[in-house]
Amino acid sequence: MTWWTRALKSLISAEEERLDLFRIFPGIRRFLAARHHYAYLRTAGDILFVLVVISGLFGPRDPQKNVAVFLAWGVLWPTIVLSWFFVGRMWCGICPFPGLGFFLQRKGLSFSLPVPRLLQKYGVYTSVFLFALIIWTEVVAGLDFSPVGTSYFVLSIVFGAALLGILYPGQAWCRHLCPLGRISGAAATLAITEFRPDYEKCRGCETFACRKGKQDKRGCPVYLGAFNVQNNLHCLVCGHCLPLCDRDSPQLLLRNPYSELIRNKGRYITCSYIVPFLIGSQLARFLRQKDIYAQLAQATAWPDAVLFSLMLLVGFIIMMALIRFGSKLFGITEDPLFGKFSPMVPILIPMAFTGELVYRMGYSSAGLGDFIPTFGRQFGIAILEKTAFSIPDFPVQVLSAFFMMNGAIAGCYILWQYCLKDFEGRLLFKNFIGISMLILGLLLFYLLVIF
Repeated sequence: MTWWTRALKSLISAEEERLDLFRIFPGIRRFLAARHHYAYLRTAGDILFVLVVISGLFGPRDPQKNVAVFLAWGVLWPTIVLSWFFVGRMWCGICPFPGLGFFLQRKGLSFSLPVPRLLQKYGVYTSVFLFALIIWTEVVAGLDFSPVGTSYFVLSIVFGAALLGILYPGQAWCRHLCPLGRISGAAATLAITEFRPDYEKCRGCETFACRKGKQDKRGCPVYLGAFNVQNNLHCLVCGHCLPLCDRDSPQLLLRNPYSELIRNKGRYITCSYIVPFLIGSQLARFLRQKDIYAQLAQATAWPDAVLFSLMLLVGFIIMMALIRFGSKLFGITEDPLFGKFSPMVPILIPMAFTGELVYRMGYSSAGLGDFIPTFGRQFGIAILEKTAFSIPDFPVQVLSAFFMMNGAIAGCYILWQYCLKDFEGRLLFKNFIGISMLILGLLLFYLLVIF
């Protein structure tokens, strides 16, 4: 069997089949293991990051004369969202936000305190709140149209990462508090790749160098080590463990993108809060772009901040209620082996993250044709005005509908796999139809607010 047929089988098989890309393409492993390669990628990210900050702080305040806004919200953020579906949290491995913290730690300016238990246990709630604050500020304060606001937003995350870098070793911010890392981890459960150890090779290891490091080589920056990786939530796919492992255990596996969702059945607390808020916020953000929102604002005379906040809250509550109702239809929400779970959460994850991709794609398509002219206005190159173009709404809407339909189909596939495996003979037919109708209803509402 050729490698590409094995790859296709890994992607579509409902069984636990994986193809190790490190074995098929050794160059991928060599690239990830060579730290200078990551240094090049990180440097490129740092340069883009610095350009956005400097341009935002010292450039024109008009977004039509400053490229910082589109670079951040129209290029960088959609690229991150798209990467979730293919390489999970690999973006976090080259993210520029922890750069200042790294620098301070290398200079010995870190207390290296033990990460407090409180942060480990409740960091997820704080990061979800911070993510909600980002969405609210982006929309209400118009960050995606404010060069200086974008720069201050970016610098606030750098400050948070640097503060925790001074207090604790490694990347405590990335592991426990980063809102972008938290949503990336939840989205990574949907990726077509996973970074996992070969547990047979790990057995008997006494050095745990992949976690602790050795000599002048740093260990896992998020306190895992390859032997501890069991899901895509926290691993950054940063490659730190590759040169440290003398047993050749780490693997980069190609997989069915829904296999982890089917297997965990909604046990991850991160997803249990991220998913309802993300869907609720998307519906609120899409509705805000419609005439009905302006009519509602005029009828109530409420400020935009109040009305949008209310819509965010209502969206979150509705989605939490929908998830709870759907989970009750399954009839089983607790297992003696792994405790409580919410099977509706994995079913909605594909729609949640395709919805975010669609939302970001809409912003990118609207501003792409004016990017080069904006560059010309900022730097006084008038001839670049002639390069302006516009992308019609209809093809973008059709593509958006296609993505959302695929997200709904993926949810139905996960539901079907539940019926064939874990819930075989337990889920009543009428309840199966009820859950399917919830998925269809959510899809129709998405399509209504997109078109």
